[in-house]
Amino acid sequence: MADITAPPPQPSGRPRRARSHRASGRRRLLPGVVLGALLLGAWAGIGTADALRGGAPAQPAAPPEAYSTALPFDLPDTAELRRSPKLVFAHYFTPYPLSLDNQPAAQDYYSRNYLTPDGEKGRHRAYGGLLRDRPLPAAPGTGDWELAHLRQEVRTARDAGLDGFTLDLLSLAGRNRDRADLLMRAAHEEDPGFRIQLMPDMTSLTTTPAALADSLAQLARHPSAHRLPDGRLVVSPFKAEEKDPAWWQRMMGELETRHGIRTALVPLFLDFTPERERYAAISHGLSEWGARSANRQDGATADAARAHRLGKIWMQPVSVQDARPNQGIFDEAGNTETLRAAWEAAIGSGADWVQLTTWNDYSEGTHFAPSLHNGYAYLDLSSYYLTRFKTGAWPRIVRDTLYLTSRVQFVDDTPPATLQPRVIKPRPGTATPRDTVEVLSFLTAPASVRTTTGGTRGDHRAPAGVHARLLPLRTGHSSATVVRDGETTTTVTSRYPVRRPVDKQDLQYYAVTSGRSQR
Repeated sequence: MADITAPPPQPSGRPRRARSHRASGRRRLLPGVVLGALLLGAWAGIGTADALRGGAPAQPAAPPEAYSTALPFDLPDTAELRRSPKLVFAHYFTPYPLSLDNQPAAQDYYSRNYLTPDGEKGRHRAYGGLLRDRPLPAAPGTGDWELAHLRQEVRTARDAGLDGFTLDLLSLAGRNRDRADLLMRAAHEEDPGFRIQLMPDMTSLTTTPAALADSLAQLARHPSAHRLPDGRLVVSPFKAEEKDPAWWQRMMGELETRHGIRTALVPLFLDFTPERERYAAISHGLSEWGARSANRQDGATADAARAHRLGKIWMQPVSVQDARPNQGIFDEAGNTETLRAAWEAAIGSGADWVQLTTWNDYSEGTHFAPSLHNGYAYLDLSSYYLTRFKTGAWPRIVRDTLYLTSRVQFVDDTPPATLQPRVIKPRPGTATPRDTVEVLSFLTAPASVRTTTGGTRGDHRAPAGVHARLLPLRTGHSSATVVRDGETTTTVTSRYPVRRPVDKQDLQYYAVTSGRSQR
């Protein structure tokens, strides 16, 4: 099948097609469970329960390798990356921390209630369970495990090159608000340079300008709150168009007059349509949620240019994929094509900031954070493009590395209606769904890449640099091996087999990297 050599061409800036939007009410399905997180760094064994492992081989997980050896390039140190004026955040969604109850992974809340159709008293049976993936499991923590696990998430993001999180504020009180406070504390304790950008979520908040200002002022007391060099607090409301500019002016006025806090507003829209430009007069910058398919990334250059023409910074969304069982919809990500195209759009458009959408929203399958099914693969891959975005130069490839992605079922395979009555369908306008295995190679020099998909073997020549090869999806495992001058330099094998028939739809692309032996 087709070869793709990366980095691909810069976006053309031609007029965009209709963008995909976040579904109405999406933020209102919130888990009513206790706050928690697991120590991701512990990487203990994770059991063999079908609901947890999804058919993967039983094996203990090893500690993650240092970033200096896990990536195909040498990631600049944190101090060097932070000297760049360009910033990279990841959208943190408070309902899905590393753990919800500090129990062993095989019997914790994720396994019992979110990954199985019968969880939460059958609430999610119609669509085969709420989630298809989960945070990477670890052994239960001790002491203040909630704070420790949030610190671990900050470390993970920081070590991948991120500047901070955009923190989705779903409520002004309750479990999610408590977790937001704890995350801001964790960020400062773990790394005083890690920034938390406040993002009130207007799809779930019903509030007044004064009440929101009071809540933001409380969070702004944390040293980790993202502020500009001039001291202004950055506030980036999600779906800002829920309120008109006058409403936001009143909120900022309340912050300043009652709390002495000046605001740099960076409204995020579901889609940056021309009528949104009326918010520019009250804003420091502009942003949008963006699309989740490679064929819908071509408006980034025009978006950034419009923002810059208005004298505002632009925060560009970068996504990896999107599949939502509870909403019955998915976008065709094309293996890593969407991730690569979205980063290329951010780089080519001259964006000032980037938001990875998302860090950990497992209900939408949009997560970059290390997960059970993907390990660190998507986060590691993103670090390559992040380095180019922040430094202005493509990093030199110093280690042969392979990224292997595929679904674990064919896109047209559906379970019996008795098992999953509500079928997940492609979003209108998304790319054509496909059944492919992608071998994405980062090579120091040209080499042969030997592949297997199911029982079928192949061999292709890959150039130095970044190169994508698509192969037909087949049942069973897939693998790829780099051979140069008769010597194997690296190899990777999928951990989860492609199966037929299926008992529930799982339309996310699973990923594995040769850079980390266990994932």
